[in-house]
Amino acid sequence: MTMDDVWKLIAVALYAGILLLIGYLASKKMTSIRDYFASDKKLGFFNVAFSARATGESAWLLLGLTGMGYAFGVQAFWVVLGEMLGVGGAWLLMSRRFKRLSDKYDSITVPDYLEARLRDSGHSLRFIAAGALVIFVPIYAGAQVFATGGAFNDFLGWNHLVGATVGFAVVMLYITQGGFTAVVWSDVFQGSLMFLGLVALPLVILAEASGLTSVLDTVRSIDPHLLTLHGPGPLDSETGVAAPLTGGWGMGTVFTIVGLAAIGIGFWGSPQVFVRYISMKNERQIAPGAATALIWTLLADSGAVLVGLFGRAVFSPEQLGGDREAILPEAALSMLPAFFSGIFIAMVLSAIMSTIDSLLVVASSAGVRDYWQKILHPEMDDRTLISLSRKVTIGLSLIAFAIGIGLLLRDRDKPLFWIIIFGWSGIAATFCPTMILSLYWSKLTALGAKCSMVAGFVGVPLFSFAVPPLLRSTGHEDWAGYLVSLDVLLPSFAIGFAVAVVVSLLDKRGQARVAGALDDLKEPVNP
Repeated sequence: MTMDDVWKLIAVALYAGILLLIGYLASKKMTSIRDYFASDKKLGFFNVAFSARATGESAWLLLGLTGMGYAFGVQAFWVVLGEMLGVGGAWLLMSRRFKRLSDKYDSITVPDYLEARLRDSGHSLRFIAAGALVIFVPIYAGAQVFATGGAFNDFLGWNHLVGATVGFAVVMLYITQGGFTAVVWSDVFQGSLMFLGLVALPLVILAEASGLTSVLDTVRSIDPHLLTLHGPGPLDSETGVAAPLTGGWGMGTVFTIVGLAAIGIGFWGSPQVFVRYISMKNERQIAPGAATALIWTLLADSGAVLVGLFGRAVFSPEQLGGDREAILPEAALSMLPAFFSGIFIAMVLSAIMSTIDSLLVVASSAGVRDYWQKILHPEMDDRTLISLSRKVTIGLSLIAFAIGIGLLLRDRDKPLFWIIIFGWSGIAATFCPTMILSLYWSKLTALGAKCSMVAGFVGVPLFSFAVPPLLRSTGHEDWAGYLVSLDVLLPSFAIGFAVAVVVSLLDKRGQARVAGALDDLKEPVNP
């Protein structure tokens, strides 16, 4: 082991030690199930904003979006636009109403809120919501395990499986002890690392490459389309890579851009994001929280794209071993002293772990609070619930770990961006149509919400694995390509939204049950 490796390990060990200390300190504040799943609704705007952003990004920002910037150049800024619209829409248009209603219903989870808002007394809505989370969350978290192994391999040369095991062990230790409070405190620490690293690294690359003009000239000589909004062309449906020098505003490019921007839809109702609004101490936190979240998103996401774009001028595909998602690790290792490249290892792990921990707490709350307590054992005391929650969190962690190891063993070369987006899309398509309508349409019924959630849930694997091959088999090769370029979130979301509206309007009995919802949705005279 070289001295450089020692300095990197010191940086990573320092990072892991801080996380474990956070878990220990947070465990001392754990007195009730409200603490474990919502920090007793006492968080301020800074904690909520940084936690929401760190949770909403994950490894796809540090490795996936930087890789997209490398492969597609300026076109990757459409993802940044979608993120800004998604984050801004959630904070400015949805969070205030959601916070007010979740407080009114004394909700500590999203299924809590939906059951109360839609007057569902049979618990089936809660059961569907919990089931969707318990299925999709381990898939999404498993993709983060996949990324953990890749990060340790890229930075330290460790075996993928060993790296994934070590990284995930740290998450399990602090999350099971500290619950949601540990998640939020660690997210602030990890979100700060991510923000500072993504803002700084493009500047480091520019300094090493003799300035902006030199970098842009080099990128232009590689492919002038990398510096255009339409990018180098539509993605190949199998590899996710665009052929060079094929850019233009064709139909495939338009579908690709719409699909990239539509990623932001996931912020309009995903439970791992909205539970942050539940945990805020009051509505006065929303305005400064929105400003903080939007600034973080603009600078960090733009920095990720620029790391890839600027890195294209310095590192050839051969230097990256053909893996565009290795651009951030390669730049950090090549251009920074060993200790600071170790900090970048911690930064990548921060993106991964800040998402894993939040997802696991949300899934645990679905299993324990929304199913075990509310449906089966409403008499269970908080001490027993907290103990059960920790055990369920460990169980879901092991499932997610197994999925991540399965991805590593099966398809290590598949672009990480799209693996993670599949899990993100499943959660978003299931919940977002129902969440939006529940806040703005008084006629949404429990039956409409249930059908919508099932339709959105089913739509993701359907549009991913069934519809494109069907179109190809019937001679519609072009439309199959367009659908692949669009990706699964937008069509699945649209179907879920339409199903919710149609079923709710036909559900006369349900309409009678939600007759009082209009009063719930009215804005107070003096908010």
